[in-house]
Formats: sequence, structure tokens, C-alpha cells
Amino acid sequence: MGKLSLGIVQMSCLKDKSANLKKGIEKIREAAKKGAQIICLQELFTSLYFCDREDYENFNLAEPIPGPSTEVLQKVAAETKTVIIGSLFEKRTKGIYHNTTVVIDADGSYLGKYRKMHIPDDPAYYEKFYFTPGDLGYQVFKTAYAKVGILICWDQWYPEAARITSLMGAEILFYPTAIGWSTEQDLPTNDEQYQAWQIIQRSHAVANGVHVVSVNRVGLEQDGAMKFWGGSFISNPFGRILSQASTDQEEVIVQEIDTDKTESYRTHWPFLRDRRIDSYQPITKRFLDED
Repeated sequence: MGKLSLGIVQMSCLKDKSANLKKGIEKIREAAKKGAQIICLQELFTSLYFCDREDYENFNLAEPIPGPSTEVLQKVAAETKTVIIGSLFEKRTKGIYHNTTVVIDADGSYLGKYRKMHIPDDPAYYEKFYFTPGDLGYQVFKTAYAKVGILICWDQWYPEAARITSLMGAEILFYPTAIGWSTEQDLPTNDEQYQAWQIIQRSHAVANGVHVVSVNRVGLEQDGAMKFWGGSFISNPFGRILSQASTDQEEVIVQEIDTDKTESYRTHWPFLRDRRIDSYQPITKRFLDED
């Protein structure tokens, strides 16, 4: 569609799931009033980031998709005439759960969902305890305003995921995210990690000639072991930051972009033209052992 406005909602969360959903809706309406046409919320926005510990009670936070939260988002999308990208904890069936993002079109219709493919398992990020790896593959959704590709948090470290989603026709890559600093780490280490997080996603924009949108949560949660660093941002197809949120405040940002410029970037820097797809077979191996 060319020029359109993207909205990002960076917020802190509480233990009360209904309160988080209500806050998310209020901020969606705020972004819509500012002119946003596609609005993305952070990873698992209806709850605290519960994966900081292994607790069977947290499975009670999950819900079917489509389900209650999806239906609420559909009503808000139709009301505001916006596309909504919402990350939820999906209960697929008894014993199978996914980290899933839904895409709602501007008329309120449910376009589908993407299930997180790469699942981490690190201190304070025990996601393998909760989430079954996605089995829907990489996805692109044709919305009223643009073709969007959805990837989730840990997916952002994998250039293969960004490449495949871009090759499927995504004009914009969205990354709902939950990542932060350990409160026990020194400042130089925290800064190095933050810079790496932003650089890898900006590199996806450059390599694929697409806009990239990363939406992170902010603030201390639960026992305070992790401070989510916010820093949500929108990058153009050459990695230039168009808008960036703070590292410590809730923010709603709306930024106009022009997807028609993708053609210019890809023509002048023809990375897709010069790909040697005949030479990439080794990438399907875990590691190339020496003979």
C-alpha cells in the first residue's frame, strides 16, 4: 500500500491477566487515535513473563486460539479499523501449549496465528518447560494495509527465519519480544547484550530489504531478577532506526513508513538477486564436522 503508519505498544505487566488485557486495549486505542493502522503488542502481553520459573500453575494462564482474548482483540480491531498483532499463551489441547501470536485484520476478522519456532532455555527464560515448538511453519499474513510476517522473540536471533519469512512476501517483519537485563550483571555486559539484540534485528532489515518492528516489554517483574529493557524500535530496510522507545518507560509510538521504498533498496543493493541458492545445502546441517 506504500505509506502507512505502524503502532507499537511497549508496556509493563501485572499479575492480573484481565488488567493487562484492558491496558493493552487502551493503548491500542491510543495508537489508533494517533493514526496507527497496524499495531503490535509485546510478547505474552496479557501476563507477567511467567517463564522466569518452572511452575505448573502457570499453565492456567493459557487459553485456546481463537478464544477469549482473540475475540476481544477482534472487536477492538473492527472498532479502530486497525490490524492488531497480539502475542498470547495458547492452549492447544491438554498437555500441548504454544507461544503464539494472532493477527487480526482491520475489519475484525481473524487472519490466523504464528507459533514460535525457536524455544529458548536459559536462566530466567525456561520456555522449553512451557512451550511446544511451533509446527505451522513460517507465515505471512495479507492484511488490509500490508503483507506482514510474524516472528517471536528468540526467533529474532536466527537469520534463516527472517530470510524465509521475507522470501514468502513479507513487507514488514514484526517481533513481539520479552527480553531484559539480569539485575546481577554489570552495566557493560548489559549494554553489550542490548546492542547485540538491536544489531541482529537491524541486520535482518538490511539483508532482506524490509522494515523491521521489534516490540519489547519494560520494567521489573516478580522477584526482580530481570529488568525488561524496552527499547522497542522500528527500522527501515537499510537498518536505520526510525523510532525507538526508552528502556524504562511505557510508550505508544506511531511511525509512518513507506513499503514502496523496498523496491529501491533491493534494486540498489541486490542481495536477493545475488543469492547462490545452489550453494546453501550445508545450512540444513546442525554442524559441519571436520573429516
